[in-house]
Amino acid sequence: MPVCGALLLLLVFAPSDDYLSDALKALDAHQPAVAEPLLRKAVEADPKDYFAHFNLALALSLQQKDAEAIPELRKTLELKPGLYEADLNLGILLLRDKMPADALPVLKEAAETKPTETRPNLYYAQALLESGDAAQAELRYLALVAADQKSTAAQLGLARALLRQSKLPEAADHFRAAGFKDGLLDVAAEYEKSGRKSEAMTIYREFPENAAVRERLGQLLVDDKNAAAAIPNLEGAVRAAPTTANRLALADAYKMAKDVPKMLEQLQLAATADPGNHDVRMAYGRSLRDEHKLLPAAQQFLAATKIKPDSVPAWNELASALIINENYAEGLTALDHIRALGKEIPGNYFLRAITLDKLKLKPQALAAYQQFLASDDNAHPDQEFQARQRMRIIENELKKR
Repeated sequence: MPVCGALLLLLVFAPSDDYLSDALKALDAHQPAVAEPLLRKAVEADPKDYFAHFNLALALSLQQKDAEAIPELRKTLELKPGLYEADLNLGILLLRDKMPADALPVLKEAAETKPTETRPNLYYAQALLESGDAAQAELRYLALVAADQKSTAAQLGLARALLRQSKLPEAADHFRAAGFKDGLLDVAAEYEKSGRKSEAMTIYREFPENAAVRERLGQLLVDDKNAAAAIPNLEGAVRAAPTTANRLALADAYKMAKDVPKMLEQLQLAATADPGNHDVRMAYGRSLRDEHKLLPAAQQFLAATKIKPDSVPAWNELASALIINENYAEGLTALDHIRALGKEIPGNYFLRAITLDKLKLKPQALAAYQQFLASDDNAHPDQEFQARQRMRIIENELKKR
């Protein structure tokens, strides 16, 4: 029986009615918009003509007017129950419109009417799968594959039904049989969700030309502390399609491999390419700080504070880098921002005290040391010892004035 798009055209002897006759000629000429008004007139002339309703539904569906076509097919089945073409077309439209549960009964009837035909059984299996009955869908697809192992649609449907049931090795086999390699990525994602990362990585290695997959494989290898294997994958991903994410992952791999220059290079490139990214600025700044490059680190932390003025970690890092580098006045300004945010902790009081001490603002330094001791509660004994020593010295100096 001829197929119009994904739908079936119901053929009978040419009707004598001019509306129907002209409409069928228009449909045969792939002119559904021309056929539609003629078929509406035919339905108006004889509302009980199932053939007119069916072909009106066909004309509407070929124009993607599914909301109008579906009631016409339901009317067709009301007038002519069990009409195979109407059952199948209605099921196809309901699937197309994401209503698989509604499609089930009519597609079941179509499949039972033509049990040896592939098409209604494929659609019925699809409706089962999309309505959540993966186990029954699997059985239907298995029967279809048994009848024709070369059926791509049946192999692919079976793979998806198996995937829904977490039968992952079997799903992978049928994705391969269907020639749909990208389906393996869904299998790999499920392996990851279930904690089976080695199986996921085995699949990812089959996609050496896919930059996104190489990035994911590299990240998993970094997580697995395998920097040597991660680096070439992440380098390939960055070469093919550099992103902030894969540059950061590559920087992590270089750090793990203790290749500091390459790590810093990737962080610098990420910050240059994505200058408004607070997290990138912080990561780059901390790596520079760890390498004792305090002024460049402070520049990154300052940039981070401009992106997020309420970022306490950024202000803390900036204050610390500046003060350690003996930029006391600027460091004190950074500490003032933390105070303005109401987020000071004992460590901030201690840094403030040291800074004021270095700036020879003795009374203010003494007050800051006292505030630190009052709030620290023996959490940092070494700093508390240092604070008490400096307080005694400052108090003696102030008495001599």
